[in-house]
Amino acid sequence: MKVTCLQENLAKGLSVVSRAVATRSTLPITANVLIATDNSRLKLAATNLEIALSCWIGAKVEEEGAITVPNRFLTPFVDSLPNERMELKLVPRSKQVRIECGRNQATIGGMDADEFPAIPTVQSDTVIRVEPQALRKALTQVVFAAATDDSRPVLTGVHVLVEGERLTLAAADGFRLAVHYLTLPDPAPERLEIIVPARAMAELSRLLGDVEEPVEMLVNPSRTTVLFRLPAIEMVAQLLQGTFPDYTRLIPQSYGTRAVVSVSEFLHAIRRAAIFSREGNGIVRLHIQPGEELTPGRLTILAKAEEIGGSDSEIDASVDGEAAKIAFNSKYLQDVLSVLEGQVALETTSPSLPGVLRPVGSDTYVHVVMPMFVQW
Repeated sequence: MKVTCLQENLAKGLSVVSRAVATRSTLPITANVLIATDNSRLKLAATNLEIALSCWIGAKVEEEGAITVPNRFLTPFVDSLPNERMELKLVPRSKQVRIECGRNQATIGGMDADEFPAIPTVQSDTVIRVEPQALRKALTQVVFAAATDDSRPVLTGVHVLVEGERLTLAAADGFRLAVHYLTLPDPAPERLEIIVPARAMAELSRLLGDVEEPVEMLVNPSRTTVLFRLPAIEMVAQLLQGTFPDYTRLIPQSYGTRAVVSVSEFLHAIRRAAIFSREGNGIVRLHIQPGEELTPGRLTILAKAEEIGGSDSEIDASVDGEAAKIAFNSKYLQDVLSVLEGQVALETTSPSLPGVLRPVGSDTYVHVVMPMFVQW
């Protein structure tokens, strides 16, 4: 193998695939990045056996070839090089790659490309196309709600449901539920339901960045693997097997009290309350009070720290319904408010039933949070 490319392009490609490099594995080669010539381009790939990332960059290929190189040496070295043209070539009769850039050079030992785990190929007659920035926004508003422990594996994933022109993403961890609805540019020819690991969806969100072309999603016929195809990048992920809970019945269809507030004011008030709520299981108490004829309603956020003190913040609210009170974990409120903007509606029925947050002016997102039981 002998290729030349720009340092900037190689560094960008490595920043993409290195996120899939295994950090702890019994298979040493998964700590390596695959470097291979592919149709007059340079292919980079990495996998931790759950997620595989591949990236293609422009290069001048003088000799075909492939090798895998330890990422912990390759990426930092390439990042440190000047933004100039560089050359990569295999050292004859060895398992080493030589990198030259200007007056800088390095030789890094690797392993045969034939030993690199095969990245699953995903072939399907059904290709789902999604607008990239709409998908990125949806992932930002959903992925954080997935469970982080493996006690219920399906909850560590994002439920993906495709029906006609609608794509629904949902995640839940037993204490909260996030659901985002997307409209597809083209209707899907068949219904599709899968569970994608939240870690994979978080990587996809990062990859979308400033992508403008539609993202393609393909699922193999046995429903074990999903492929997301972006310009010059592909991500393959192993799907979670099992049945995702029927979350639609967890979303309250009515409310007793609805308070519309500024997302920014609400978030800042919750952050202040969280300073004290850390001493009390993260509990913040919310009091909703309707306004009078000439005065707005208000939402009061309170927190206590035993034997220390407490805080309360008051913000204006447009209230529909009667006075209400409910308590939540401050972290859950911070998480959802951090991905919203403008105004948000908080809907409650009683202190013991879930609260619902919806962006005002949009019906594409709903967030359900279980309440905390407190002595009022």
